[in-house]
Amino acid sequence: MQGTADQAASSFVVQAREVDLAFPVEATVEAVRQATVAAQVPGRVLDVRVDAGQRVKQGELLMRIDAREAAGSDAAAKATLAQARAAYERTKNLYAQKFVSKAALDQAEAAYKAAEGAAVSTGAGASHGTVTAPISGLVAQRHTEAGEMATPGKPLVTIYDPKGLRVLASLPQYKLAELKKSARARIELPESGRWIDVAKIEILPTVDPRSHTATARLYLPDNTEGVVPGAYARAHFTLGQAKKMTVPPAAILRRGEITAVYVLDDKGVARLRQVRLGEAVAGGELEVLAGLNAGERVSLTPQKTGIEAKAAASAAAR
Repeated sequence: MQGTADQAASSFVVQAREVDLAFPVEATVEAVRQATVAAQVPGRVLDVRVDAGQRVKQGELLMRIDAREAAGSDAAAKATLAQARAAYERTKNLYAQKFVSKAALDQAEAAYKAAEGAAVSTGAGASHGTVTAPISGLVAQRHTEAGEMATPGKPLVTIYDPKGLRVLASLPQYKLAELKKSARARIELPESGRWIDVAKIEILPTVDPRSHTATARLYLPDNTEGVVPGAYARAHFTLGQAKKMTVPPAAILRRGEITAVYVLDDKGVARLRQVRLGEAVAGGELEVLAGLNAGERVSLTPQKTGIEAKAAASAAAR
């Protein structure tokens, strides 16, 4: 009885069932929130606090840049501001006593406001020597090492929020009208065989004039584990349903160009049979186009079943 139970647990009964008719397109995973922090002042990178894969919080220190040049400019601007402020106050007093003209007062006020603006600008520049995280998330890449020169606009660190991911897919123009009616889609990760239901579909309203494709954004559920930006994926848009016979990928035995399964009869005897397969359907199972009939049982451990079948054949031949 135990052998029968084990055999049932490691086998699959082929049946025609309702499956989603899907239109697959190639896609790439990206983060909804991602930021590349760039240098805003020139200077040598003095201190690097993070590396790729490290989790950071918004406002956390990432790097320090030697901003002494910017600090010097800030000090000079503040001295000029103080001098312009004093000159403006003196001119106001002289104007109140009618010792200077209105034009002189306007000139002093303009000089004071210009110095004030310059001081604000240089003060901001001096503060840019401290590089902090603009968002909370994971460090995807560090572009600069300690000791290198940073120049304005040079990328320093890329950070992404792993809680929110989406998949970008290019949709052919001839299918747009049909795909826009699709309310459901699933994401296939071919490397792992994993399938994920899409939380939201967003199709951008414009078409690329060169490729004649539109971009679709398919949002994954929040906090989806095991998926990273840049990963290859396949988006399956559901267009309807149909009855198809399917088998799990585990049942398939591939030998060169031959695709086969082990079919188990009522006595549990396994026989190798070649099959012709179609596309993978939503859920990861494979469509059977020929070679199997509804109600037949196939092994989900074909390598083990093959070894046992050879051993049984050898024993019977003795």
